[in-house]
Amino acid sequence: MSAIVRARLLASVSKRFSRRNFSATVNAPKQQMEASSAAFDEELPPRSGVGMRLLKYGVFASVAGIFGTTGYATYAYSVDEIEEKTKAYRASANVAVQDDGTILGKYQAKIYSAAAAVPAKLLEVYIDGRRSIEEHVRGFTEPSSDKLLPDLHPMEQGAFTLVLDLNETLIYSDWKRDRGWRTFKRPGVDAFLEHLAKFYELVVYSDQLSMYVDPSVERLDPNHYIRFKLSRSATKYQNQKHYRDLSMLNRDPSRVLYLSGNALETSLQPENCVPIKQWKGETEDTELLDIIPFLEYVATHRPNDIRPVIASYKGRDIAKEFIERSKEVQKKLQEQKQQQQGRLWRR
Repeated sequence: MSAIVRARLLASVSKRFSRRNFSATVNAPKQQMEASSAAFDEELPPRSGVGMRLLKYGVFASVAGIFGTTGYATYAYSVDEIEEKTKAYRASANVAVQDDGTILGKYQAKIYSAAAAVPAKLLEVYIDGRRSIEEHVRGFTEPSSDKLLPDLHPMEQGAFTLVLDLNETLIYSDWKRDRGWRTFKRPGVDAFLEHLAKFYELVVYSDQLSMYVDPSVERLDPNHYIRFKLSRSATKYQNQKHYRDLSMLNRDPSRVLYLSGNALETSLQPENCVPIKQWKGETEDTELLDIIPFLEYVATHRPNDIRPVIASYKGRDIAKEFIERSKEVQKKLQEQKQQQQGRLWRR
């Protein structure tokens, strides 16, 4: 019995001893690896983001500089000026490497050409892009043609052209909830057009779209006293407003009058403007009929230049002032006639 117990005790002791040795041998490399990795981590210097930040700032500064330079050049110079100023630099980017040069000279030429090629190409892209954009924008801001009207007939050379605004001058469009849009003719407009068509080339020049101008004029003038209709595409757009550019009419500016209820605010040539009161549906309005005597006088007396005549009425109601001046002239003529008759009687 004792022998059996002794044998079992020896077996259990030997197993425990072998397990301890195995765990010690297994855990030892792990501890050594952890210790070595900890020492390695302590030896490495802490990572720093200074270099990356400097790179980011450099890229940002370069991009900002490019955009700033481009913006200033766009504001300060026209595309033709930029093209002329950079012509020499863009040409220098295409330096030809001479075969008879030294090796050092060849390498210098290649390095310079490679360094200048990218900026030169960017300049060419900028010039081409800006020119294309400006041409596209010009299609919306400039009149559709340099000659908005065809040439006058040889028999009509020297004739006066009366340019008429449409809205609040000849007609007025009004909207109400119960009936929607309606367009009204200004009082006296029929007689105005019929009478002045005998003396003037009549042209309607509006800032509205042709889809509105054309049918409005057709209904307004069934007898076709108005020769030409110009709409928004014929105006010049600047400062967020459409202006009538009378210099594009293909007419002598000394023989052009622009009649409008907003003449000075809608024309680029105030010296040709004949302002009248805006019309917004008043039934007692007589502005068109009142201005006929002045316009007829101009057409029949044919001044060499209408602009000084208009300037003499600056700041005054032309229709009323013309009547007053006409009365003064008639009074002086009457006095002169009486004086002449008195002299003849005394003789």
